[in-house]
Amino acid sequence: MKYLTINGEKKQIPGFPHHKEFVYRLSYFFEARSLSSLLFINGVYKTLRRRYFQWKYDIAIPLILLIDPTAACNLKCRGCWAADYDRNKEISYDKLDEVLTDARKLGVSEIIFSGGEPMMRKDDILKLCRKHNNFPFAMFTNGTLIDDAFAGEMASLKNLNAFVSIEGFKDATDFRRGTGTFDRVIAAMDILKKHDIGFGFSVCYHSKNYKEICSDEFLDYMREKGAWVAWMFNYMPLGSGADLSLCLNAEQRNTVRQKVEAYRKKYDYTIIDFANIGHLAFGCVAAGNEFVHINAHGDMEPCAFFHYADSDIHNKSFREALASPFFRHFRKAKPFDGNTHRPCPIMDVPEALQRLSEAKGVCSTHIRNPESMQQLAKKTMHIAEEWKPRADSFFANMTKKEKRKVKTFKRYLLYKE
Repeated sequence: MKYLTINGEKKQIPGFPHHKEFVYRLSYFFEARSLSSLLFINGVYKTLRRRYFQWKYDIAIPLILLIDPTAACNLKCRGCWAADYDRNKEISYDKLDEVLTDARKLGVSEIIFSGGEPMMRKDDILKLCRKHNNFPFAMFTNGTLIDDAFAGEMASLKNLNAFVSIEGFKDATDFRRGTGTFDRVIAAMDILKKHDIGFGFSVCYHSKNYKEICSDEFLDYMREKGAWVAWMFNYMPLGSGADLSLCLNAEQRNTVRQKVEAYRKKYDYTIIDFANIGHLAFGCVAAGNEFVHINAHGDMEPCAFFHYADSDIHNKSFREALASPFFRHFRKAKPFDGNTHRPCPIMDVPEALQRLSEAKGVCSTHIRNPESMQQLAKKTMHIAEEWKPRADSFFANMTKKEKRKVKTFKRYLLYKE
């Protein structure tokens, strides 16, 4: 029997697939204590089957597929890079069905919808969840379109979860997402909690809200509202028109790191913060090494924040896109740095972008404000240089056992053709 401690209460976790079991596996993946616990999160058979297909097709097959059914959204958030995409673009139901079928055959374990706002396609999402009921699904959503009827469908399906986006308390959320949004988001959380959905919250932290989102007051409030897990994403200046003033400096990033780490330990609460838990997630997990992203245009990207591709699902199958020259080049370039406290090639090791840009046939997928990898590197180089001394000190203070564990896990995660 599986259990998770949620808000101080020991919860029994239903079997796979289930929205609560999804959270259980997220917790174990991002805080794996041993190689065996990492290898067999999804069971021995599923793990060995996925490894077999990696060997058979000579590709890396991700645990999680993040896919955008649509670029449309009912909000107009300040600084949202998704708004730079053509909001009329979407992936047809038939193509989504085809990709999910292929993903299941290859051994992908979880599907997460994002966007745009995935709830703009809520009928198709429910239809896909019913048809592909061997998958656990989740969606990153602004929450404003979740009502009692939809939550009831989620509870009935059992295999659909939600990660509700928020920017902090009322002023911070309404400033970025529009007046009245905070109240609508909290109402959605209340509905999800009423239906016993093991939902989570997601937040983009930046120079204006970083203190608030990692405060005990805010995190306590999210747990009180029923959130089982937190996703935290540091602001990245993507696109040529991005606001650089929102990027965190090293001191601000370290504040988030310290506060989040202390809170995680104190309350045994799962907080996934890619910028600051690279040493737990074993570095960059993009390009098939456990994670891959398909945007609403159909472009296959290494991750949701790496807006470059050489393949799309309208011209290639899912398996062929995973085997693209760019993805192979990306995986061979890993690890970008031996220090897992510097996991990201965009914000931590921008010099790696030069190596990644050498792959042929790669184009920017950032439609309205495209930029080259070299241009992106110039924007983040000073940020990475300021962070490096701190990251190096964190790595130096890791125990031999912790370093050995990271090295062992890397051999498993970094599948290279």
